[in-house]
Amino acid sequence: MQMTAGRRVLIGCGARRWRRPRRVSVRAARCAGPGPLRSHRTAPPPHRHRHRHRTATMTVTRLDQGQRYRPRMAFLKKIEALMMEMQSPDTGIKTQTQTVTTTSIPHAVTGNDIMQWILQRLQVTAEEALHLGDLFVKYGYIYPLQEPKNLTLKADGSLYRFQTPYFWPVQSWAADDTDYAIYLAKKNIKRKGILEEYEKEHYNMLNQKINYKWDFVIMQAKEQYKAGKERKKEDRYALDCQERAYWLVNRTPPGMLDVLEYGLDRVTDPNENKKNTMEFYRREIMYYQQAILKTRVKSSVSLGGVVKYSEQFLSNDPILSGCLPSNPWISDDPEFWDLNAKLVEVPTRMRVERWAFNFSELIRDPKGRQNFQIFLKKEFSGENLGFWEACEDLKYGDQSKVKEKAEEIYKLFLAPGARRWINIDGKTMGITVKGLEHPHRYVLDAAQTHIYMLMKKDSYGRYLKSPIYKEMLAKAVVPQEGVKKSTGLFGRRHLRSSPSPIILRQQEEEAKAREAANTVDITQVMSKLDRRNQLQKEAPPK
Repeated sequence: MQMTAGRRVLIGCGARRWRRPRRVSVRAARCAGPGPLRSHRTAPPPHRHRHRHRTATMTVTRLDQGQRYRPRMAFLKKIEALMMEMQSPDTGIKTQTQTVTTTSIPHAVTGNDIMQWILQRLQVTAEEALHLGDLFVKYGYIYPLQEPKNLTLKADGSLYRFQTPYFWPVQSWAADDTDYAIYLAKKNIKRKGILEEYEKEHYNMLNQKINYKWDFVIMQAKEQYKAGKERKKEDRYALDCQERAYWLVNRTPPGMLDVLEYGLDRVTDPNENKKNTMEFYRREIMYYQQAILKTRVKSSVSLGGVVKYSEQFLSNDPILSGCLPSNPWISDDPEFWDLNAKLVEVPTRMRVERWAFNFSELIRDPKGRQNFQIFLKKEFSGENLGFWEACEDLKYGDQSKVKEKAEEIYKLFLAPGARRWINIDGKTMGITVKGLEHPHRYVLDAAQTHIYMLMKKDSYGRYLKSPIYKEMLAKAVVPQEGVKKSTGLFGRRHLRSSPSPIILRQQEEEAKAREAANTVDITQVMSKLDRRNQLQKEAPPK
């Protein structure tokens, strides 16, 4: 019998005879809940053929490369250490048997006991202790007995229990969909189809997702439900609260904060201890050698530069030095905006003086660039500033026209025989021409930097000494201080600030001290008393 190579490979991988899946009774399907009935059967093959023998392809699953590692949640280990200490029979919290709705629950603690233990153990404030205890409950290390849906710590007589370490949010594994499906199916059987809305959605979603093993899910749910009935009432109640708290943490309901959200999955374990190779040490040595060769600036020099910069720009700071003629946000006077418009005909003197601070201040000001362009045209080098402005438009302008703009700049400034040809060195020209083969918005950065440094070192110094700058400085406007009162409906009234109560109290105490310090003349007091007594004796009786 001749077989193709593909058929031989399939048989070698484990070809088997396909059989029709057995049917599940309708009664068993109804016990599973609101999911569709057909989902309780094993899914048939996607295509049917006439022959009964069918080959099965081998599915290669992706290996687990550590996608479940949570490097940002390393604090869980510290919480686990505290929980172990909290449950210690010597230094931990004393557990007692408490009654919850006529059911005696063993090993229960109150929220007040948890808070007091945290206060004594960590020496923190009451607010911090309550917040930390609340985190213990939210992360699933402690679960409530009286309000299972409310994962918060109440500092009163509310009852709680410590979660089993098996259900702690450890970092090595995550909650499985199969376990959650078994929990929902068991809850569905117990409550006869009455689930929360989000639980119904999860149930139907899992029904479709793990349809191939739904029979196993239903079987496990029935077995757990049957085993739960055989337990004592108090154990059954505690286990229900325990499971509910676990799944509230690991399958957060809508509108509730997911405390276990740790961002994107990691491909490798960041906490893994890797052996350092010779290549690692070689790169580390090279890094430190380069770090040693770097120049260092003394702190006194850097602080001196900061002080010098602050003193230079102090007069131009509108908050520290005020703005002339008035603050438009307070006085509703737009004259400040009019005098400092981008291309105003006559700028203010403070603005023109700022151009002399450095070249960056000049070239960032539109009016300064306009005046600098007049100077460059007289020196027959106006194309330098024109090229710089064209590069700025290429970087920050419409990005859908980058290619057209780059070609236009090349033809106007860089091409041989260009109308406004600029003078740059051959190395920079080679880098620029090569980059223009695949243009982008930063393709002309090398040429732009070259022209910028050329204007800064050569043209800027001559501009500050030129008659053009001096003439602009001479006719610059010096605004006079003046406040225009606002008359609008929402105008502000200038209120006089009242003195501080502390100052008033100090003044009163000083006045009392001065009165007490004044010396009293005893002779004057005695003479006044004698005169008063004499007047009383001379007065005729009534």
